[in-house]
Amino acid sequence: MKIIIAGAGKIGHAVAAILADEGHDVTIIDQDPDTISTLSNELDVICVEGSATNPEVLREAGAADADLLMAATEEDAVNMVCGISARRLGTRHVIARIRDPEYLGQTEFLREALGLSVIMNPEYECAKEISRILRLPSAVRVDAFSKGSLEIVEYKITKDDPLNGLQLKSLVGKFGAKILISVVERGGEALIPNGSFTLKDGDRLSITGSSRELRRFFVATGRFKKPVRKVMIMGGGRIAVYLSRLLDESGIAVTVVERDRERCEALCDLIPRAHVVCGDATRSDVLLEDGLSSTDAFVALTGEDGDNIVTSLYARSCSVSKIVTKVNREHFSELLENSGLDSVVTPKEIVAQQIARYVRAMDNSLGSSMETLYRVADGKVEALEFKVGEDAKCIGKPLKQLKLKKNILVAGIIRGSKCLIPDGNTEILAGDHAVIVTAAGRLKDLDEIVEADT
Repeated sequence: MKIIIAGAGKIGHAVAAILADEGHDVTIIDQDPDTISTLSNELDVICVEGSATNPEVLREAGAADADLLMAATEEDAVNMVCGISARRLGTRHVIARIRDPEYLGQTEFLREALGLSVIMNPEYECAKEISRILRLPSAVRVDAFSKGSLEIVEYKITKDDPLNGLQLKSLVGKFGAKILISVVERGGEALIPNGSFTLKDGDRLSITGSSRELRRFFVATGRFKKPVRKVMIMGGGRIAVYLSRLLDESGIAVTVVERDRERCEALCDLIPRAHVVCGDATRSDVLLEDGLSSTDAFVALTGEDGDNIVTSLYARSCSVSKIVTKVNREHFSELLENSGLDSVVTPKEIVAQQIARYVRAMDNSLGSSMETLYRVADGKVEALEFKVGEDAKCIGKPLKQLKLKKNILVAGIIRGSKCLIPDGNTEILAGDHAVIVTAAGRLKDLDEIVEADT
C-alpha cells in the first residue's frame, strides 16, 4: 500500500518504522530538514520536506493516489487541514491525530464532518491502557478483545511463585480457572508452549481468559492484588486528564501532583473531582505528605523518562502495590525489566500498533476480517482477533483435526456473549471472533493459520 505520514515526531517515526517493515511504500512529510535527513538514513522511506497543509507538498508526496495518509503533526488544526486537503486530492483514507481533551466528545462529528477514516488520540489510548492495568493490578499488562470479553494479560513468575516448576497440563486441574498460557517469554525468546512445557522462575507469561476467570486464577495462585481505590498520578499532562476521568467513572479517588502552578489551575477545571496538588513529585517529602504511603497505585506520567523511572522506583521502595511508568524511549522498557517496574507504557508504541492493525485490515481482501492486533512479548509475538467469515477454512472441524502452522495457537473464541478457552474438541464457527497468537510471522487473514493442504 502507498502510505503518507505527515509529521515525523515520535508517533510518526514509530508508525513509519512498523509500516515500512511490513513492506508498505511509505512517504514522510516534515518541515525540519534535519529530521528529514535523519529519517532518510534510518528508514526505508521517501522523505519530502515541507508543510503538510500545502497542497503542492501533498501532491509531491503522492496524495492524489495514496491509499492512506496519517496526519500526525503536533497541532490538531494542522492535522485537520492536512486531512481535508488529502481527501480532496484523492487519498482514499485519512487518519488524523487530534489530542485536545475538548474534542474528545466530538470525535464522531469531526470524523464525519472532515471526511476522516479514524481520529487518533495517543494520550487517550495510553490512558485507556493504564486504566485496564489498574483494573487488574495483578497483571503487568492487559490487552482486551471484543470490548473486554476476552483479555490477554502479562504476568512474571517469581522464585516463590506457585507456577514455578509447574507443567502446563496440570494448570487447570490445580487452580480451577479456565485460562490458557499462550506465550512464554524466556531468555529473550518467545515460545508458544504445549501441555508438557514446564514453567520456571523469571518466565514472562501471556495468559488468555475472561476477566472473571483471570481474577479467579490470580486468587487461586495467591497472587491477587486488592482492587485499586486510590491512585496518585505524577504529572498533569493530557494523559493524566484522560486517566483521571476514566478512574473517576470507576469510583477511584485520584490525586494529581503537578509542579507548574498555571497548569494546576487549569487541572482544577478539567478534572474537578480529582485532588490537585501543586508540588514537585520528584521530592520524597511532597509525595509522602500527599499520601504516597497510603495509595494503592502510583502512575508516573511526566514528559521526562528519568523523573518517571526514579520516582517510580521510590514509590516501589515505599511498598506501593501497583506502579505504572510512562517512558518515551523503548530501550528503557528493557532496562526496567529486572527493576520491579514491570508495567511500562509507551504512547507511540500503542498508537503504532493501532495503525498497523488498521492498515493490515485495509490490506485484507479475503474472507475473515481482522479487528484487533496487539504485539506481545516485546513485539516478538502478535495476538490478533478475527471475525470468522462464512468461507473460512477452519470452520466446522475440531481444532485437533486442523493442521495449524507451526508457532500458531488459537488462544480464545468469543461466541456471542460467551468467552471460550478452546481445547482439541472445540470448533470455530462462522460469526465467531477468534483470537490467534502467532510467532510465525504476520497474518492478514484467518485462513493463513492452516497449512495449504488442510
